[in-house]
Amino acid sequence: MAELMIDYITSLDGYGSAEGWPGLWGMGGPEYYEFLREDSTQPFTLLMGARTYRLFTGFAATGEEDVSPLTSREKVVFSRSLREPLDWPNTTLVDGDAVEFVRQLKEGDTPLRTLGSPSLCRSLLNAGLVDRHRVVVFPVVNGTTGSDRIYDGWPDVLFQTTSLRSFDGRLQLFEGVPTHVGDGPPPNLR
Repeated sequence: MAELMIDYITSLDGYGSAEGWPGLWGMGGPEYYEFLREDSTQPFTLLMGARTYRLFTGFAATGEEDVSPLTSREKVVFSRSLREPLDWPNTTLVDGDAVEFVRQLKEGDTPLRTLGSPSLCRSLLNAGLVDRHRVVVFPVVNGTTGSDRIYDGWPDVLFQTTSLRSFDGRLQLFEGVPTHVGDGPPPNLR
């Protein structure tokens, strides 16, 4: 059975990006870039929503961000507004129920990962399909310029920590397995 990992980058206050700030808040460094390079060699199918798809195809078209490692990767975009043919190679468009489609994908062997797409991640988490959560936290607060709030509307989630790591003396990676998803804390913590 395929594993599904939610994969994010975020500011300290939970934003996925911020107006006027460069990609990775201008804080990517050699250790983090090496991690990304090594990670991109792992097999997985990338899952995303239409907004994330549009953002990354824009990067691909302008060269503003290097998304070349993602171009050859198998991708699935969930959207009722996009139409085929899609501009980004190796992308399958699904206009139906994302949860049911991902449930079927999990029956295969290829690992699955999300990219951005907070509402898609929320749906998959609520459906009990998420096996692992990974987030890299950047040391910045974007109270006035932040956009793409990641966790708004999510249920409460308790994680068992599986990995903690620092990159370049400033970025923090957290990986965990969701052990409780719901409204409020689990019964044993009440």
